[in-house]
Amino acid sequence: MAYYVGVDLGGTKIYTGLADAQGRILSEIKVPTAAENGYIAVIRRIASTIEEVCNQADVPVTEVSAIGVGAPGPLNSETGVVHQAPNLGWENAPLGSDLEKLLHLPVLVDNDANLAALGEHRFGAGRGASDLVFITVSTGIGGGLILNNSLYRGAGFAAGEIGHTVVDPDGPPCSCGSRGCLETLASGSAIARQAQTLIASGGGRGILVRTAEAPDEVTAVTVFDAAAGGDAEALHLIQTAARYLGIGIANILNLLNPSLVVLGGGVMESGPLILDLVRGETRNYALKEAYASARLVPAELGERMGLMGALALAIGKPTGIGAT
Repeated sequence: MAYYVGVDLGGTKIYTGLADAQGRILSEIKVPTAAENGYIAVIRRIASTIEEVCNQADVPVTEVSAIGVGAPGPLNSETGVVHQAPNLGWENAPLGSDLEKLLHLPVLVDNDANLAALGEHRFGAGRGASDLVFITVSTGIGGGLILNNSLYRGAGFAAGEIGHTVVDPDGPPCSCGSRGCLETLASGSAIARQAQTLIASGGGRGILVRTAEAPDEVTAVTVFDAAAGGDAEALHLIQTAARYLGIGIANILNLLNPSLVVLGGGVMESGPLILDLVRGETRNYALKEAYASARLVPAELGERMGLMGALALAIGKPTGIGAT
């Protein structure tokens, strides 16, 4: 029997699972990343979680065929080098090769948003779709592309960065150096910032009362709660974010004409309101033919999304970093 390990590496936690060739989870574990202890400590922690899930399932580590790892930040999936991971404090970290040396097993590394797309394509809402765009709307906005049943990474491994497509050139500055990126206008942090600005100008009372009069504690969740309670200003903020998301998705539909757009992340999981608004705004901006041939659906895998994508990577290509 073939066994595979998936690792979802984040700034706060490491989520590791052991599965069979069909992606059935046999054992799993979550531990804090403890990135403050440094790079070497983190990769040893990853290795220990892999050993632990194998022990839980009574499977020798030597029987694992491959390990897939989803990591944050820009990286090279051919070499397994993570170029930048600010939440981990890493720069040009040879994650793939270092894990291979520790475990003596083939390791494949890819961007976490790419693997979320791969997970939904193989095991979630995208099953059966040959072309899929995955978008996560959370603290930031990221994405991944499945084209003709394959993960599309781009020439510089930077494909799918919908959060850094410009939807308002006169909009707020973005951490990437541009202005008016989708992430600055429609992410969870953007919604919270816009609510705080509204409160600072004397508005947003229906939002503020939900935080015991503490503007700094306003989040996107606060805004959605206020909108659900009938607050008009909160609803306007959500409608504005949905409008920008609709513009961004319409641009993708017009460019790639995929059959499926899968929407995940904390903002999209806040309830049916945002999904309905985004569908309507996308219809307003997309070409009729492009919108008619696409479905916009919620992600299905929840917190297991990254883990299942890492497993899909390992199961689909168990030949180690640098393989083609």
